[in-house]
Amino acid sequence: MEYIVHKSNSRGSADYVWLKTNYSFSFAEYINPDRMGFGALRVLNDDMIAGGKGFGAHPHSNMEIITVTLSGGLEHKDNMGNIAVSKSGDVQVMSAGSGVFHSEFNAHPYTDLTLLQIWVIPNKMNVMPRYEHKYFDIQNSMNTFYQIIKPIDSDGEGIGIYQEAWFQRAILEKDKRLKYNLKNSNNGIYLFVISGQIIIGDNIELQSRDAVGIGNIEGAVSLLAEENVDILLMEIPIL
Repeated sequence: MEYIVHKSNSRGSADYVWLKTNYSFSFAEYINPDRMGFGALRVLNDDMIAGGKGFGAHPHSNMEIITVTLSGGLEHKDNMGNIAVSKSGDVQVMSAGSGVFHSEFNAHPYTDLTLLQIWVIPNKMNVMPRYEHKYFDIQNSMNTFYQIIKPIDSDGEGIGIYQEAWFQRAILEKDKRLKYNLKNSNNGIYLFVISGQIIIGDNIELQSRDAVGIGNIEGAVSLLAEENVDILLMEIPIL
């Protein structure tokens, strides 16, 4: 297996006062030729948005945009008529397809909002735009994988996207182990630590907000929690 470790302090960052963000991959003013994505995973932004602030209406096209709300409330509005507030444990997916306008604001006037904004390059272009929002009880992911994203029209738990990708959330207690087997042998894995500390494989140690990309995977990928840990595991096509 091949490992690419991205420590939390190696990410790009920006402070717009109302938005404090860290970029795992090149985005906006942060340009790093060595960080242009991981396969079909193009964006992973770790955002904190101040109370009442957010992104005004703006366009997207031909991108699968996934938001994992960690704390607070995110108000989404789009020109398809969707209005929703995502809270902790919620996941929303917007297939931008042929084009969509949307806005994203902190739904609470005084409380910070934290979220992961993820963009995946789709395997089908110019589809009819769509939006889906679902709550996942993250306690159900205690010491096991809880699938939150899957390929559209496939079986199993999770919200569908236009890509051969599967996302798993897992909360492991100290000293608990898990193994993950690829659903598509041509894929790789990008694993992001939301909080805690974990060992991947034999000796890849990751702490809060660290990540690792894993390619040329043969057999299962092993995980060992060194302390209570919350992770997001993304199985992604290697383009």
